[in-house]
Amino acid sequence: MKKLIALLLSILMVLGVFAGCASQSAPAASTDKQEEAAAPAASEEAAAPAEESATEEAASSGDKVVKIGVFEPQTGDNGAGGKQEVLGIQYANSVKPTVTINGEEYKIELDIQDNQSSTDKAVSAAQQLVADKVSVVLGSYGSGVSIAAGTYFANAKIPAIGCSCTNAAVTAGNDYYFRVCFLDPFQGSVMASFAMEEFGAKKAYVLSMLGDDYTVGLAKNFVKAFEAAGGEIVADETFVEGTADFSAYLNNAVAGGADVIFAPSAIAYAPQIIEQASALGISLPILGGDTWENSAISDAQNGTDMQVFVSTFFDENDESGLAKEFVTGYKAWLNGNSQNLTNNGGNDVVAAVSALGYDAYMTAVAAIEKAQSTDGSAIRDALAGLSIDAVTGSISFDANGDAIKSTAYIKQAIDGGFQFYKVQNAD
Repeated sequence: MKKLIALLLSILMVLGVFAGCASQSAPAASTDKQEEAAAPAASEEAAAPAEESATEEAASSGDKVVKIGVFEPQTGDNGAGGKQEVLGIQYANSVKPTVTINGEEYKIELDIQDNQSSTDKAVSAAQQLVADKVSVVLGSYGSGVSIAAGTYFANAKIPAIGCSCTNAAVTAGNDYYFRVCFLDPFQGSVMASFAMEEFGAKKAYVLSMLGDDYTVGLAKNFVKAFEAAGGEIVADETFVEGTADFSAYLNNAVAGGADVIFAPSAIAYAPQIIEQASALGISLPILGGDTWENSAISDAQNGTDMQVFVSTFFDENDESGLAKEFVTGYKAWLNGNSQNLTNNGGNDVVAAVSALGYDAYMTAVAAIEKAQSTDGSAIRDALAGLSIDAVTGSISFDANGDAIKSTAYIKQAIDGGFQFYKVQNAD
């Protein structure tokens, strides 16, 4: 019996060993198979993002996308104006978000790059837009940044449409740069004529920022036109970037016997010029260029007796052509989004640069439709012969790519806003 029991125990021990081996080896085998099965799954997962990134853009836009680059300052000295210009572009995109090319609908996507109001940063912003393979570029607010970026767009054969860059050098020698605004030679003549006609000015003091293409260029054009009409420039001075105290310059204007002050500075400096002139008791009319149509300037004038006038491209009370429809829709769009209102200066006043941003976008879309292509060279060729009705008046281009314009609006900063004053011709 003892032998039988021992035999049975031995058999049970052997079976236990085999069972243990089986229980240990099964997971190992299972693990091997899981790893083999997981390997393909892991590679598929790794590949998925690449497939999604390649198709994500297309899927979100009905399989076809055309990119329009937005080259505008969102920060820096001209950030406030740049934001208003971008708002006009964004509203235009909401109105016309697609374009038809060869029977297929393309979603229009905006690629917004901040040039930071700096010629140095403008280059990197331009390079990014080129790398992003946009079909056309809109911008910029500010001539200096536009000039700095121009060669990069031209070399990449990407047409650019300036919104409010008024310096003549923007398009000079660049077959790929166009614009929908008037130019500084015209604007300088307009303000010189206004100074003489409105105030009987015989003497003028001129102040601009050293090294800034827009302000220096506009100042020179004013001087040329004012002197050509028989006026005298008592001083043509420049201040350096970062200047906070303008009292010496303003006193020079008074000492020289000026009848008006022409000071086409960036938005960042205009309020200080106005406020300090008021504090000094200077009653001379102060004239600015198109950059001055901004709530920061009207706020600075508010509560003072200062006479502040600006030349600009558009008036929201204009009921001709497409203007009224644009103003109504744009105001509703602004008021529908708190951030839009903030970017517009906290109100729903329609800035002229917003209208220009809208027109630049619609001009680009019209050129894409005419070219029936997303190719930059084809769009450039279409732009050269384009003629459309727009919010700021009909748009067509001369041989230099400049919009053909003949009139400007004069507005007065008063009571915390801008009021239309008159339409002014150059002579």
